[in-house]
Amino acid sequence: MSTQSTYPLEPEASQLQPETPKAPGRQRRHTLPANEFRCLTPEDAASVFEIEREAFISVLGICPLYLEEIKHFLTLCPELSMGWFQEGRLVAFIIGSLWDQERLTQESMTLHRPGGHTAHLRALAVHHTFRGQGKGSILMWRFLHHLGRQPAVRRAVLMCEDALVPFYQTFGFRLVGPCAITLGSLTFKELQRSMWDHASRRRNSGS
Repeated sequence: MSTQSTYPLEPEASQLQPETPKAPGRQRRHTLPANEFRCLTPEDAASVFEIEREAFISVLGICPLYLEEIKHFLTLCPELSMGWFQEGRLVAFIIGSLWDQERLTQESMTLHRPGGHTAHLRALAVHHTFRGQGKGSILMWRFLHHLGRQPAVRRAVLMCEDALVPFYQTFGFRLVGPCAITLGSLTFKELQRSMWDHASRRRNSGS
């Protein structure tokens, strides 16, 4: 739900670069990478919620995930998330979980099914000061590449408002119809995408 080469991702806290020996009289500062894409951790939940609250409540009046729910999913399945950090600051994120049925149901809003083969993309949001720069698209492509490296994930599914259907179709998602999930008076469309193409490329590349 939402308003390029990569490197492997593992759930880990953002780290400062190690301090290197310095000559007498000279001082070095710890620096953070200009750009970092990594899986999120429960420690990132507050930053995630701040972005999500502004992105969704201001537009829809609701959030797909509230703070405790964010912590819950980042504890259960951090490998199904990704954050984009610039100089240590979270600027965009995606949070997902696994689902084990053909279509989304109201129950899928609260559950992570470890035995499932469908990655349910629960939320994608970009910090308001970084919108209009294509960051959501870049993050989505990186996240799909990341999912394609996970053998258990065979497809991805998400729900969105009608106006966002064309955006997600550019990433290979296809519209499967109205979503069974409703939030208050809001209704959504469900889109799905096979991950077999990513898995096939991974096998063929030997990675």
